[in-house]
Amino acid sequence: MSDNRLKAPQLGEPYLLTPGPLTTSFTVKEAMLRDWGSWDDDFRAMTRDLRERLLALLGEGKDAFDCVPLQGSGTFVVEAMLGSFIPKDGKALVLANGAYGKRAAQTLDYLGRDYTLLDKGDYLPPRGPEVTQILSEDPAITHVIAIHCETSSGILNPIKEISEATYAAGRKLLVDSMSAFGAIELKPEDIRYEAVVSSANKCIEGVPGFGFVLARKDELEAAKGNSNSLSLDLHAQWAHMNKTGQWRFTPPTHVVAAFIQALKEHRAEGGVRARGARYANNRDVLVAGMRELGFETLLDNQWLSPIIVTFFCPEHENFDFTQFYDLMKKKGFIIYPGKLTVVDSFRVGCIGQMDEHVMRDVVVAASESLSELGVTSAAPPAAALKERAALAAWPVQP
Repeated sequence: MSDNRLKAPQLGEPYLLTPGPLTTSFTVKEAMLRDWGSWDDDFRAMTRDLRERLLALLGEGKDAFDCVPLQGSGTFVVEAMLGSFIPKDGKALVLANGAYGKRAAQTLDYLGRDYTLLDKGDYLPPRGPEVTQILSEDPAITHVIAIHCETSSGILNPIKEISEATYAAGRKLLVDSMSAFGAIELKPEDIRYEAVVSSANKCIEGVPGFGFVLARKDELEAAKGNSNSLSLDLHAQWAHMNKTGQWRFTPPTHVVAAFIQALKEHRAEGGVRARGARYANNRDVLVAGMRELGFETLLDNQWLSPIIVTFFCPEHENFDFTQFYDLMKKKGFIIYPGKLTVVDSFRVGCIGQMDEHVMRDVVVAASESLSELGVTSAAPPAAALKERAALAAWPVQP
């Protein structure tokens, strides 16, 4: 075993090859072993530290922004962003190419906000020219909602060209970067947006319990009175935190402590670029090994994100995903079911406390599991290859 090999997991649990929750370091787990008073000065200092560390990830453009953490899952903070920043008389353009864009649209239904949905199906990316055309045809649209990394397929969407099209039309951009923030640069001096959201249990490698929004201060000011929710009102949470240093309602104190430790480890690793480079290397080792076994990826190399990779299920009659999943779990790896509608697939996450050595072990486990199932070929069905052929028509991302 290499001296550089990551030491997690230490407690005998399987690796979580999912886009969050994910495998965390022992020191992140250890940070949760004491209790904190939510009103105490020490915890208020922790909240201030958390906010400052997250803002620092934005680089030179951070001064125009503020950070608002919010209790709950990532979906909670996405709903808070949509309900707080889109006025009741506003209208959104939702860019969807998977489950999370569709969830944003569903959220707007619940919020009673008007919207137009551009649904690109399971995996095709929304492109800048499409955004330009829709915005030119509908002057009522005030905001564009984009998913940074759509983990249904593993595609990294072209946020920069979406942003350029949005602001060229004089509209505002809200970004769901749940599965990418912390591993893929999203600096506001390079890519303009009004707000971005993520959560504790993604690329920063903390544990579930809260999400956070990094938003322009003027947008937070203007959000007063927009929300029709008590607990998901970002303006109220922001104003209260700035006035008192406290969360409005009971905070996830242990999760905050773990997240601060995760942020320290993120910085020690080298920040966003280094974290993203490790994940990209994980992806490359995984994909190369799985292809050697005969598996095929949904996406061509240029579109593969360093977050999660979708593989087609083998066509072989002996392959059964549930059995394959169980065998992988017994070998120490929890993988993720697929979400494609045309063909069967599964996904393998590249994020968390894992390195290339772990990914090689994943490939070995997959090979052994295929043998135990009596699967002699991991080649996908012809329908899968037809689905992938559509990708050849995509222009290369700028």
